Amino acid sequence: MASATSNRAGTAILALTLLVSGGALVLPGKALAQSSGNGLTNLIDSIFSKSSPPPQAATGSDGAAPPWSGEDGASGHPLMTADAIRQAAANFQNCVAAMWPDAARRNISQENFQRFTTGLTPDLRIMDLMDSQPEFTKAIWDYLDILVNDNRLAKGREILTKYKPQFDAAEKAYGVDRYIIAAIWGIESNYSTQMGDRSVVQSTATLACVGRRQAYFKDEFLSALEILNRGDLQPEQMRGSWAGAFGPTQFMPTAFKRYAVDGDGDGRRDVVDNASDLIASTANNLKKDGWQNGASWGYEVVVPQGFDYMLADRAKAMPLSQWEHLGVKRADNQPFPRSPEKAYLLAPAGAQGPSFLMLQNFRVIMKYNPAEAYALAIGHFADRLRGGPPFVQPWPRQERVLSRAERLELQQLLVQRGFYKGTPDGQLGGQTREALRGFQASIGTPADGFASAEVLERLRGR
Repeated sequence: MASATSNRAGTAILALTLLVSGGALVLPGKALAQSSGNGLTNLIDSIFSKSSPPPQAATGSDGAAPPWSGEDGASGHPLMTADAIRQAAANFQNCVAAMWPDAARRNISQENFQRFTTGLTPDLRIMDLMDSQPEFTKAIWDYLDILVNDNRLAKGREILTKYKPQFDAAEKAYGVDRYIIAAIWGIESNYSTQMGDRSVVQSTATLACVGRRQAYFKDEFLSALEILNRGDLQPEQMRGSWAGAFGPTQFMPTAFKRYAVDGDGDGRRDVVDNASDLIASTANNLKKDGWQNGASWGYEVVVPQGFDYMLADRAKAMPLSQWEHLGVKRADNQPFPRSPEKAYLLAPAGAQGPSFLMLQNFRVIMKYNPAEAYALAIGHFADRLRGGPPFVQPWPRQERVLSRAERLELQQLLVQRGFYKGTPDGQLGGQTREALRGFQASIGTPADGFASAEVLERLRGR
């Protein structure tokens, strides 16, 4: 998993996170437990709607959300045992009431505290979602095909035309590319059509009182009450993912507090139904995270024959001029416009697929959501909205995505051979890719860290 710290998504702790591991999009339980995306449950709806339902999409026979399973959480955390969840749920009203002094210190009126918390009950189904360990995997090329498609591009162009004055104003005020903002809007909520339907107050209150991330979600819950107390939004507007992200570009309550702005001067920061506020707030978020005005997020590149893929590492950023010296060129044969800019090389499908040089703005997108697959989709979608072409180089679509059991076996075999020092968990992050590179180098194949079926067979000694 990308380890970037995000003010919005990377430090939020619960919604679904995306990883690129050996060219696959992986949704592991640990990621569910440790990171949060802004609206990623909606993203998963898009990805898996044609195959199997995502966790939040599951419903009972009557069409309603299923109840809590009553089972221990898969994380093994003591606060996620069935008994601990029941005990916390039984104490839920007392837990909420005990937060009044903290709410008062945030200048929330007692009247509003009572108004927004009276009758609250815990949504224990969230405990299953919090600790689920889905097996879903998707090749990155399939993921990109789904998210960057003709229908979404057409809708994005409509949005850019419809709200041109608002995009103009935000670009002038914040220096953030309108196409990136439109891409985030499109991928996070399919242009406001998939924003989630859970009460943000109920979800964050549940997580503040039940389960293993109570301290984190207490801040989110109190921040949600602050938003309502101030009158920026109404309770019916604050509906979103089970982790508390809401609105077309999916703000967590604490992120709203940091970044939301009043784009049209009406005295409210309405990031749900007001396009001026939504666009300006999203632009402000990216600007404060370090967006560089006038710069790209990155470039698709071609690497020379025999290239040393040990250099494909986020920690090994170099000036574009140095990458050129190593024989790396843009896939469209255009020159790099700012050769002193530093970039790192990303090869999400290994030596068989396209490579990319990622700039500072790519890292900013990853602060919005700390997954390289997500950031690549946003950057590419923005380029397509701008009128750019699809990627030049083909993806290795013949490659089979490894199952969770195979990923676990791959790590175990790397441990046996002395390349992997971590604990095998079936999640192919940076440490596993580094171990794979070491193994590949030892057998004389391109050390690209790509977890293919072929490299698994080589590890098996076949």
